[in-house]
Amino acid sequence: MESIKKILLDKNHAGIQFLKYSMCGGFAFAADVAAFFLVAWFFFPALTEDDLFVRLFHLDIEPVSESVRTINFVICSAFAFMASNLVAYVLNVLFVFKAGKHGRWKELGLFYLVSGISIAIGTGVGALLINAFGLATTYSYIAKAFSATMINYAGRKFFIFHG
Repeated sequence: MESIKKILLDKNHAGIQFLKYSMCGGFAFAADVAAFFLVAWFFFPALTEDDLFVRLFHLDIEPVSESVRTINFVICSAFAFMASNLVAYVLNVLFVFKAGKHGRWKELGLFYLVSGISIAIGTGVGALLINAFGLATTYSYIAKAFSATMINYAGRKFFIFHG
């Protein structure tokens, strides 16, 4: 049990750090998925009948035009961004990176700034995939999440926290 605690609290070993970052990212991703699809289903319709999420859970959805779906995709992404980044920040400070390179509020602001840049790029890619190619929302969401993850790790490791 002591060795597990040591691994969870070790913030120096690069391999363990990336493994923990990935695990914490999984929790943040789950928060993002839940927030995005709940908002897309209940508040800002952005799902289509052929969406994986809709088929998987047998959801009744409100059909909307491609232009409305594109706008709602961006709105849903913004809601999911706020929720998942709060989860990510707390987990990253507790388990992954050494905080204290900046004051707490500046650190949090930088965390959201880096995440904002990465999510803006990812959301742009996702919206383009919907608008230009008619890709399903679920696949556009996956493209958004992948690109944001890659940018976030580098930004957090090198600019926000003590590597």
